[in-house]
Amino acid sequence: MVKDTKYYDILGSKPSATADELKKAYRKLAMKYHPDKNPSEGERFKAISQAYEVLSDAKKREIYDRGGEDAIKEGGSGGGAGRSPMDIFDMFFGGGGGGGRSRGPQKGKDVVHQLQVSLEDLYNGSTRKLALQKNIICPKCEGYGGKKGSVETCGNCRGTGMQVRIQQLAPGMVQQIQSVCHECHGQGERIASKDRCKTCNGRKVTRERKILEVHVDKGMKDGQQIRFSGEGDQEPDLEAGDVVIVLDEEKHSIFERHGSDMAMRMELTLSEGLCGCQKLIETLDKRTLVVQTIPGEVVKHGEVKCIMGEGMPQYKNPFEKGRLLVKFEVKFPEDNWITEEEIRELEKLLPERVECMVPDAAEECVLHKFDPHTQNSHGRGGSAYDEDDDDETNGPRVQCASH
Repeated sequence: MVKDTKYYDILGSKPSATADELKKAYRKLAMKYHPDKNPSEGERFKAISQAYEVLSDAKKREIYDRGGEDAIKEGGSGGGAGRSPMDIFDMFFGGGGGGGRSRGPQKGKDVVHQLQVSLEDLYNGSTRKLALQKNIICPKCEGYGGKKGSVETCGNCRGTGMQVRIQQLAPGMVQQIQSVCHECHGQGERIASKDRCKTCNGRKVTRERKILEVHVDKGMKDGQQIRFSGEGDQEPDLEAGDVVIVLDEEKHSIFERHGSDMAMRMELTLSEGLCGCQKLIETLDKRTLVVQTIPGEVVKHGEVKCIMGEGMPQYKNPFEKGRLLVKFEVKFPEDNWITEEEIRELEKLLPERVECMVPDAAEECVLHKFDPHTQNSHGRGGSAYDEDDDDETNGPRVQCASH
């Protein structure tokens, strides 16, 4: 007859629970209420650890069953108060104990996935569904791999999961080779085939298809991570790792992102650059912006202007946006696009050109179109002047004729 069931109640177990059942109950509760996961449940985690420390020790459990919590305190054990709850946790999960141990449960590896997103997704925000396969604790055997009590230490590697083989290379010279144990496959334990779980075949885990909803918030950046805590592969006695989604921004055909700003190119004809123009820009959220230049306002080739508040939205503050930078590319007409008479008329409208004084000994040169992919006739490509009789097709040069 058990006098006090408080510790059993804390673990959610019955007084008749076996050691394995108590162990399973502690593992589940300790993972759930660990301070790293639930900072506000520190006292509950402490109580769970104290209850398990008493009930996992056969002598302490016997004393507790006869006299309750008071008998444990009178016996000097203090109900687990003399030992840190973290020490109990680390001893259970193999954290190593002592000052060098890390706080919290050992954690499995994170699973990293790359997700391609368009600039529209980052501008407007979007929700994407990601399907993945993950390991979960076998629901049939609850991660034991077979019948309870059927798991035994591997005799081949003595529970280390590794086996060492000595190979003689020459007289007096040997080589030590370490490899994964072929009998337990590195697990350090084995289960007879007749006792193995039929669902997981003794592997303790099974595969499950999981659908994750990935919320891409407005203003997120290329390379930014979205983390799903505890959604990684599960392993017995380990806290599941995270699934980490890394955003990969696709190149846009019009806009280019620069932090909170966006940039684009706008092509103008020479008449638009000199006489003014009106242009339309379709934004990433399908609005239409009208931009115009005032007649007489000269837009130079390569000039950059900006529209305030039409860049990328700020992350976590999407109502604030950067600038839209517009770089103008003025397209000049082809050669001989107007007659000589029209040129004289055009010259009257343009700013007066500056006449230069030519010295008597000056040499008149002819300019040729430069092609950076060809060389001059001597094959050096570095000469600025060539002979008069060189073929123009041999390379870029300035031809001179003396007078």
